[in-house]
Amino acid sequence: MNKLFDNFGRIQKNDPEFHEIFKNFAYDEVFEYSTLSEKESILVILASLIACQSPKAFKKTLLSALDCDITPQEVKELLYQSVPYVGFGRAHNFFGVVIKVFEKKGIDMPLPPGSNTSVENRHKKGRELQEKYFGAEMIQMINENTPDGQKHFNRFLEGFCFGDFYTRDGLDDKQRELITFAFLASLGGCENQLRGHAQGNLNVGNDKEKLVSAITVIMPYIGFPRTLNALAIVNEICG
Repeated sequence: MNKLFDNFGRIQKNDPEFHEIFKNFAYDEVFEYSTLSEKESILVILASLIACQSPKAFKKTLLSALDCDITPQEVKELLYQSVPYVGFGRAHNFFGVVIKVFEKKGIDMPLPPGSNTSVENRHKKGRELQEKYFGAEMIQMINENTPDGQKHFNRFLEGFCFGDFYTRDGLDDKQRELITFAFLASLGGCENQLRGHAQGNLNVGNDKEKLVSAITVIMPYIGFPRTLNALAIVNEICG
């Protein structure tokens, strides 16, 4: 994982003391307690940097990540997946960063499209995935208990979040739920949503150990308070 820190040369030159402390912790010690694969580790780190609004660190990490096990298509899908969770206001700058990094790496753009839905079926396909992740009874209960005048937000979740993004090629269900967990943990203040997606991770096959590992890997970027909040929710939901 030290390869991911190779591009942080300015810090190493101007503040070698901090560089050594952070590198030893974030790119060595934390990985002793993680069972994530290299790809999973890179995906949750990049997701966390988007949510934390760290475009410079994201750029430097991405430059190294593309030399590891991450494909341009996976980066594109990570970026797309961020929009319904962090909002386009936060994600916007990272589209520009990815374009610049792809240009520097000689990656042809635009990348092939990954959509599997149409205007006509996006809501249906999105609802099917919601039910797969969270259970048909849960989704039905949420829809029934939503006050009048607010039900359109459920439609947005169904069609935009799940229909437009979760159905795409490029990342599988486990990867999408894992990076969604990283987005929410890194944002902070999203505890109710983090509870839902902790359960969603279990439902698609990511176990408690994987969620704890994800928190471990992103801890250097989000700090102890958000880390401990996320860990408490995992312990609550996963037992």
